[in-house]
Amino acid sequence: MIRTKDSILNDYRNNVASQQTQIDGLKSKLNKISFSRLGLFIAEIIIIALIINIGFSWVLIALTIIPVIFFMILVKKQIAVQQELTYAEQLLWVYQNEVNHITSNTNGYSDGECYSNEYHPYSSDLDIYGQGTLFSYINRCNTNNGLNILAENLGRPNGKDIILQRQEAIAEMTEHIDKTFHFRAELQNHKPGQLDVIKDKLEHQLPNQLKFTHNKTLQLYVKIGPFITFGVLILGAIFGGHVWKIFGLVALFNMSLIFFNLKYINLVYYGFTGGSNLLDSFSGTIKWTEEITWKSTYIKDFFKGNDSDGITNDPVSKQIKQLSSIIKAFDNRLNPFVGFFLNLFLLLDLKCSFDLNKWYIKSSTNLVGGLYRISQFEELISFATLTHNQPDWSFPTIADNFNLKGIELGHPLIHERERVVNDFSLGAHPTVDIVTGSNMAGKSTFLRTVGINMVLAFAGAPVCAKEMSLSIFKVLSYMRIKDSLNDHTSTFKAELNRLKMILDAINVSANSFVLIDEMLRGTNSKDKYLGSKVFIEKLIAQSTPALFATHDLQLSEMEADHGDNVRNYHFDIQIAEDEMEFDYKLKHGPCKTFNAALLLKQIGLTLS
Repeated sequence: MIRTKDSILNDYRNNVASQQTQIDGLKSKLNKISFSRLGLFIAEIIIIALIINIGFSWVLIALTIIPVIFFMILVKKQIAVQQELTYAEQLLWVYQNEVNHITSNTNGYSDGECYSNEYHPYSSDLDIYGQGTLFSYINRCNTNNGLNILAENLGRPNGKDIILQRQEAIAEMTEHIDKTFHFRAELQNHKPGQLDVIKDKLEHQLPNQLKFTHNKTLQLYVKIGPFITFGVLILGAIFGGHVWKIFGLVALFNMSLIFFNLKYINLVYYGFTGGSNLLDSFSGTIKWTEEITWKSTYIKDFFKGNDSDGITNDPVSKQIKQLSSIIKAFDNRLNPFVGFFLNLFLLLDLKCSFDLNKWYIKSSTNLVGGLYRISQFEELISFATLTHNQPDWSFPTIADNFNLKGIELGHPLIHERERVVNDFSLGAHPTVDIVTGSNMAGKSTFLRTVGINMVLAFAGAPVCAKEMSLSIFKVLSYMRIKDSLNDHTSTFKAELNRLKMILDAINVSANSFVLIDEMLRGTNSKDKYLGSKVFIEKLIAQSTPALFATHDLQLSEMEADHGDNVRNYHFDIQIAEDEMEFDYKLKHGPCKTFNAALLLKQIGLTLS
């Protein structure tokens, strides 16, 4: 069955409706549990009132236990239902986000603004990072490492082998797209830095913090201490008298042991505080990735070196679950009353510290790798979601030799209702392709269309085209040039800096591809023409392919002097009854029709 954008959207909307129904049912169940707990509380009060009014009765005393037991069962049930509700709401958010993304290009994930850099070879000009950019369009990552991996793959071209491996991996991940929604839901409440805190704790802090647990005498007492404590307690209950004094001494010794090691215990616990739920979500997140027999080499490599460095063969998801169980037990200390009695009888804080040390020796290296794997899957899932949502896009062919060809090439950030596609290809050898045309006719958008699809291709992603083939280029752009008051840089100086960056790059990289939009805007028209002409001749001499958009029709005359090294293209307009019509279609040859005079006339200025 061929999937369409409409069928995909309908699936998302059906999932939203299904999740909302489930959420309503869970909320209703929670309300019933709350009323039942209230009823049991009232019943307990009535029984106690009867005891007070009627007097002591073994039957009534026994009855007081029943509401308490059922109350505790309901509390446990309520916690489970609340967790189910939280997850259902997170999954609803994931599905609703995809509906919003398809219908209005909005995305609730990070837009990658922190990666913006106007000195990057192309990211600012091609809208790669920040609000309304390619990063914000693709991103489905919640961890810092996931965001970093995504930013890196959009910020430079991969080698051919990696691109092909990523294409295969993204296609395979798309086959498991339903699982990826649950993966993302598990991480939905995760803050980007939380995983880093746990990783830093495991890699750099715990080894020193756990040194106190290496004391053999302390290890022995933590094992036998609870048996001694309960043994003396039972003997005290049977024989009374001086035995109770012995119990008091044992209890005092236990609490003193906790007190004198409290500094070390707190250091061990710090960083994991309340982290058991987060670890549980990580365990559930990564579990399904271990259950699939992956075929692509790229995904298989995620598992290399992660599960073989420790001394356990348990899957990482199980090891995370084990750590979560230790932290859950440790979390009992957050309740002072419960913590006091558990430390008094079971030496809870010390036992958890020793359990953590055993776990650390066995599993810490595996877990660090497993946590990073979550980020690797996140980044790949971002592209798999893009592939799933855009069934009309295609994976490009990566050529060994000089090549660039796109059929029905469109800009991915323009909604398909408004998107106009064009065919474009380079010749057998590098050329400078000069694109002339009217204002607002589509020159800049076309340059960005070519550039941003190259970025997608080099990331191993599908491109917004019916077909595309290309060799690997280093993309360099000169489009949005801004002055800077802070750097005391004029527009012209900023343009010169950008030109120098491009010239330096093409001297180093033989596979450069240059995108220029209206060069040297900060100077007079004569110098602008001469500077542009010299720059184009430099590109020709360096055999560097380029797309050069300009209003200067004189530059199109260079085709006559440079033959096959320069090609002319244009975008034009049709004027009917003083109204402009744009078709945004790329055509061969220089532009013949311009619209500046008409635009000026519309604001009250007429050229004589």
